[in-house]
Amino acid sequence: MTVTEAAGSPGLRLSTAPGRWVVTATVLGSGMASLDATVVGIALPAIGRDFHAGVTSVQWVVDAYTLTLAGLLLLGGTLGDSYGRRKLFVIGTIWFAAASLLCGLAPDAAVLIGARALQGVGGALLTPGSLAILQASFAEDDRMAAIGAWSGLGGVATAIGPFLGGWLISAVSWRLVFFINLPLAVVVVAISARHVPETKAPGPVPRLDVRGAACISGALAGITYGLIAASSDGWGSVAVLVPLGVGAVLFGLFVLVEAREPQPMLPLGVFKSRQFSAANAVTFVVYAALGGLLFLVPVVLQVAHGYSPVAAGTSLLPVTFIMLLLSSRSGALAARIGPRLQMSVGPLVLAASLFLFTRISDSGNYLTAVLPAVVTFGLGVAIMVAPLTATALAAAPADHAGVASAVNNDVARAAGLIAVAVLPALAGITGNSYLHPAALAHGFKNAAIMAAVFCAAGGVLAALTIRNPTKAKSAATTPREFNCCLEATPLRSLNPTPPAEGTR
Repeated sequence: MTVTEAAGSPGLRLSTAPGRWVVTATVLGSGMASLDATVVGIALPAIGRDFHAGVTSVQWVVDAYTLTLAGLLLLGGTLGDSYGRRKLFVIGTIWFAAASLLCGLAPDAAVLIGARALQGVGGALLTPGSLAILQASFAEDDRMAAIGAWSGLGGVATAIGPFLGGWLISAVSWRLVFFINLPLAVVVVAISARHVPETKAPGPVPRLDVRGAACISGALAGITYGLIAASSDGWGSVAVLVPLGVGAVLFGLFVLVEAREPQPMLPLGVFKSRQFSAANAVTFVVYAALGGLLFLVPVVLQVAHGYSPVAAGTSLLPVTFIMLLLSSRSGALAARIGPRLQMSVGPLVLAASLFLFTRISDSGNYLTAVLPAVVTFGLGVAIMVAPLTATALAAAPADHAGVASAVNNDVARAAGLIAVAVLPALAGITGNSYLHPAALAHGFKNAAIMAAVFCAAGGVLAALTIRNPTKAKSAATTPREFNCCLEATPLRSLNPTPPAEGTR
């Protein structure tokens, strides 16, 4: 989705009250979605105990949200551009809040999983709109300052979220993690209705690629269901083979539909760039390793080592601070020397951090076992994420910059989705074993080793496939969206040119 400033844009200024109100609305809206994704991981042990749920149900609490979000992000962005960004942002916020209410009231795991899927739909509607509203509403010379304020405030919100969520879980119930979205949504809708101008892309409303969205969503659902079912039913069972087969067929249909669709949600021509395809392949491998392991870290800290939800929620905070401190510097370095070195070294540093995470199984001491792994992890993410995303964007044609950003986002989310479905079973974490300290600790060590090997393979893949630019065009002149694998708000560098709209 390419964001263009609508004709007659009000040209807001950040120094004015109307401009600050617009930033406030977009920060609260996008922050609500990103915080929910982060905090739910802290709540998983409590949810599992309350519902006497096995690991399969816990996996679906995470994957149901990611599934609909990943499958509908591109469509949500297109709807906003076509019918009004404020309109879709508000609709998405209300939808997200209603689904959050259903999550908080869920009487069992099945209802919670269904409500989480509905939350993902709301997230897909509101998330693309938050940054698009800033891009289209502010005067060009004030746009960077507005986006910088949005990014900084979003980073603070992301840092506070796990601590707040852990406190709510410990003090009252995991249900408050979802109920807290309701007053936030009321504030977002009220501010948006009064202060956010409506904008949309100029020209006729394009035809919506509903068939493409249906095919990719169905494909992800079938593949994810089959992979999760394999842990309990076995790879040769009908309950596994049928959904995997349906998912594969729907994915093939998605490619066919996009090739024939006059206005596809995913123009397949972007993959003709070897650099773009290579960058997304590295994204998939690395984010699969990270997403699968980070699903387990808060659980093992609480179940195997007795961390409170508050302590587990704050254990990964150094990653956010390291990202805030080093991401823009990492992007600037890649602009000078090219992305290949950092995209090769970053995954290796991350692999080292994942090996360090194996020590959590033996000792839950934060300073000696957890913190070294977390700091190394943060350094690896800071080294890799900015060059990786910038490379994916720079490799696509300029008129597909928004699509390239959305594709890279979706690849990262799909990788995490599949990893959460597969890694626990491969590591031997099945049934209710995740609620038993010894069994979980043993399985977590296996998972960390497998994730580390997979992540290191991503570094090797980058070294073999990524090439440094030979011309003046580089990541320094390309819009950059730094997407952290922790479901954090995107970290954006203040480029001299307006950035493409992002979706995370």
